[in-house]
Amino acid sequence: MAPEDKKQGGGFFASITSSFSNFGKTVNGVLDESMLGYEGLEVVNPEGGTEDAEAEAQRGRWKQEDRDSYWKMMQKYVGSDITSMVTLPVHIFEPMSMLQKMAELMEYSYLLDLADECEDPYMRLVYASSFFISVYYAIQRTWKPFNPILGETYEMVNHGGITFIAEQVSHHPPVGAGHAENDHFVYDITSKVKTKLLGNSVEVYPLGRTRVTLKRDDVILDLVPPPTKVSNLIFGRTWIDSPGSQEKAICLSGIDYECHNLMLEGVVFLEGLSAQLGVVFLTLSTLKLAGRFEVDGYVYNAAEEPKMLITGKWNESMSYQPCDVEGEPLPGTKLKEVWRVAEAPKDDKFQYTYFAHKINSLDTAPKKLLASDSRLRPDRYALEKGDLLEERQRAEKRIKETKGLQHTPRWFDLTSEIAPTPWGELEVYQYNGKYDEHRAAMDGSGDIEETDIRSTEFNPWQFGNLATE
Repeated sequence: MAPEDKKQGGGFFASITSSFSNFGKTVNGVLDESMLGYEGLEVVNPEGGTEDAEAEAQRGRWKQEDRDSYWKMMQKYVGSDITSMVTLPVHIFEPMSMLQKMAELMEYSYLLDLADECEDPYMRLVYASSFFISVYYAIQRTWKPFNPILGETYEMVNHGGITFIAEQVSHHPPVGAGHAENDHFVYDITSKVKTKLLGNSVEVYPLGRTRVTLKRDDVILDLVPPPTKVSNLIFGRTWIDSPGSQEKAICLSGIDYECHNLMLEGVVFLEGLSAQLGVVFLTLSTLKLAGRFEVDGYVYNAAEEPKMLITGKWNESMSYQPCDVEGEPLPGTKLKEVWRVAEAPKDDKFQYTYFAHKINSLDTAPKKLLASDSRLRPDRYALEKGDLLEERQRAEKRIKETKGLQHTPRWFDLTSEIAPTPWGELEVYQYNGKYDEHRAAMDGSGDIEETDIRSTEFNPWQFGNLATE
């Protein structure tokens, strides 16, 4: 077994621990009495500089009058979960819903294809781990996606042979479910978060569960990501980081496994290792002067000896290299790149890649969209109309309460499974297969016309005598 200090501060990743211990020492500041009414608020320089908190607090996208009024409103929520209780100003939104954000995580799905095709068990985990890291590029954007309306959906085709469907299955608390599948893998997610407002920052705890099944050998990978912190929410330049570790539990179908309840390691059952214990360890670094975005980790064998090191930056690229039992690179080997962020348009306002822009287009849409699709939301392409959908959702809620009705998701069913996470329990929604039947019927119809996004009315509603699909 690799010595414990290899995971904590020795060998190839000797600097990891220092990044954790230094976090908050040289880059944080607290507003003092010179900013009357805001004393004690934490302001963090996203570049790791040492300028005073007052100077950083004046920067960012907020106008002073908006910032001041919003802080007065937000003060009463400090320490609370603000997932669905706070109305946010339009200028911090991006033209994408959370369901579309789920689909965006499929941009680098080719890594899962490679994992499924791979014969080498260690490289299989290199590919799979790189996929799980790749999603952080989309998560790090500081613009907020729209909360999906209950019953809202998002469909995606024409990417990597994938058919993707997501649905907002619960409004309070907000829960979304997604399903993607191609010839190599099945991807299922139940997405739910818990938040805690700290003042000028908010901590986001992922209660959701991500499960990937690699089809060739029926290998199942479950992921519990680390929490995320949004700093400088109102004062200063907003930025996002995920200090902590990813915990993965990996098994072959039909083999029972038990997950260590530790943020540093997960249990792994791998083909070719006779279902013996192995460990995957990934650390997402905290902010440090020269090390923001860094990711370091090892793939271990059944004896808990490191076999492959993984390193890189989640906003740039990931690489791997064979290593010895001390975690040091093997002589005669070189780092090889396994993943790189796709090219993005220059000076793009929302930091979208070209694929992210396709998320909102009909390039990734099936022949006939569900009328509940996120692309059709009026507030997605006309932010000034945003209040209309919230008013309609409140009206539908009143109808349900008056008539004693219950919203029923169309494409996902609530299961009896309760999945534990480090931050609470999660009710799991399972894809019910009905979307496949719907899609086959739509694709098989001879009179299908392309959806005109300008004329199709967004319609996720189940009650209220709205136009039917």
